[in-house]
Amino acid sequence: MAKGQSNGPDSLLQQLTKAREDTNKVHTFYALSDIYETAEPAKAIGYVREGLALSKKLAFEAGVGKGYRNLAYIYSFQAVYDSLVYYSQLAYEIALKNADTLRIGVSLFNMGEGYKLQGDYEKGIEYTLRGVNMLEGKGYTNYEAALYAGLQSSYQMLKQYDKSVEYALKAMEAGRKLENKTSLLTSMVNLANCYEEMKQIARSEALYHEAIPLAQKLNNASIEATIYEGLFDIALQQKRYADAGEYVNKSLQLYTGIDNRNGVAMAHCNMALYHMCLKNFPQAIASAREGWRMAQENQLRDKEGEAAAILGTVYLAAHNFDSAFRYEDVSKRLTEQVFTEALTHKEAEMRVKYETEKKEAQILQQQSTLQQRKTMNYLLAGIAITLLVIATLGYRNFKHRQTIQQQKINELETEKQLAATEAILQGEEQERTRLAKDLHDGLGGMLSGIKHSFSNMKENLVMTPENAQAFERGIDMLDSSIKEMRRVAHNMMPEILLQYGLNTALKELCLEMDRSTPLQVTYQPIDMDTVQFGQSLSVTAYRVVQELANNVLKHAHATTLLVQAQASREDNILQLTVEDNGKGLDIAALAKSAGMGWKSIRNRIELVHGKIDAGAAQGNGTSVLIEIPLS
Repeated sequence: MAKGQSNGPDSLLQQLTKAREDTNKVHTFYALSDIYETAEPAKAIGYVREGLALSKKLAFEAGVGKGYRNLAYIYSFQAVYDSLVYYSQLAYEIALKNADTLRIGVSLFNMGEGYKLQGDYEKGIEYTLRGVNMLEGKGYTNYEAALYAGLQSSYQMLKQYDKSVEYALKAMEAGRKLENKTSLLTSMVNLANCYEEMKQIARSEALYHEAIPLAQKLNNASIEATIYEGLFDIALQQKRYADAGEYVNKSLQLYTGIDNRNGVAMAHCNMALYHMCLKNFPQAIASAREGWRMAQENQLRDKEGEAAAILGTVYLAAHNFDSAFRYEDVSKRLTEQVFTEALTHKEAEMRVKYETEKKEAQILQQQSTLQQRKTMNYLLAGIAITLLVIATLGYRNFKHRQTIQQQKINELETEKQLAATEAILQGEEQERTRLAKDLHDGLGGMLSGIKHSFSNMKENLVMTPENAQAFERGIDMLDSSIKEMRRVAHNMMPEILLQYGLNTALKELCLEMDRSTPLQVTYQPIDMDTVQFGQSLSVTAYRVVQELANNVLKHAHATTLLVQAQASREDNILQLTVEDNGKGLDIAALAKSAGMGWKSIRNRIELVHGKIDAGAAQGNGTSVLIEIPLS
């Protein structure tokens, strides 16, 4: 949802230098972010993050919620829609905790818009309507324009154009009435886009042109670039190639200025279509390749498929049929991958939802049983006057059963939490494995091929000593890049863990830390080769030791680190010990910590039914003992 902006960056910066560490300073950070959010989003994000960090330090919950909402708003203009959903979800959780109806509705609405922009129309429309239902008719007139705009986009996705136009006009009217120019601008662009889909091109083009001065006045480069994209589509359809070239250049310039990489990739693809229409095939191919490169570098899977399809179209127009068919196949493969991944993600979501609903139904059934038995207890109490002894024994028996039922409820709730945690951790490991494989097999192979080509080139070139030295430095830098890429891939999912097992992987981890860090790291395996560990246990144990070792490196100020691993088939247990000689941790504070590192360790250990015990003394280091059942 749109929001107002502050004025006077110089005065705000002056206030910031004199401000104390209190809530006023938080508001100053957010006021500065409001100024830069559309023109310089990177700077705005920096101010929001500073305000967010201070809010957390001060336990200023309202400031934390506002920080999350601001980040969601800024990322929406950068087309980083997963971040829009993520920060809206965090803002929603805080609003729900405080029973803040307005913020709950706003967060649900923003999540819906994010899902729609990601292509998940079903979930997007669901969340948008939930947000509208929370806010509509509650007196929140300042949000009317945004609510109407959300309904407009929902009906447009459903192809109900009459209702879409109706709500777009209502949104524009509300924006003018409230003098909310940002909402007015958004509504104008949405309506122009709707007219374009309805083939009412003249209306669409006129509305786009009417919106340009307003976007420039508000310094909203993101929406201005979107306008030029729409005008480009119209000009290209009408074969007004001079206008199309002007529009696509402007959209590329604007998207580049605000670092909207999604938009930059799409602008290069549009540039390719423009040059293709002019039969300037070399430039068209270069533009399409640049769009494809941008999509690959920024993991924009849908845009990568679009760019490949456009490359195929350009090659086809240039009568290069082999390349055309090749890129058509690439486009189909990428499209299928995106569809398969979305389907897999949806299936996983549905599975977790089904399991959660099943557990909740069981809990409700148990609670219903408890309530029925409680009612029976009251009836028995009425008869207890004549059957005192029997009633007393019956009551004690009932209480015992009630306790058992409550324990079952608690166990079911714990199982539900563990199922959700397991799904998250499995998804994380699968994503790590996929990224590591892509880095190692894809990027690694490309870089090695480049290095080989440079080495062959060197033998066939005559160079001055200075150029030869520079050439050697370039090869050395490329070699360092390959090593760094392999190190990152190894950290994400070490192949040695999957191929040779936990003992070898832990040994290699300790040797690598001993070689590459100031720590003196020692690894002591005991009977580790006598037991065959399952993959789930191996991954959990390796990740826990890796996280603890990284914590020692970052926070402990230690010089030595001992990692001991002992497997006992008789006791059916794997025992891990991680000790350092650092400054020592505050165990009580650590137990209450909400930090993701320690929380991740606890979650992983609980998932495999293990136990963790930490001991420390100020200045004498920390010792962490972990016990995990082998089966």
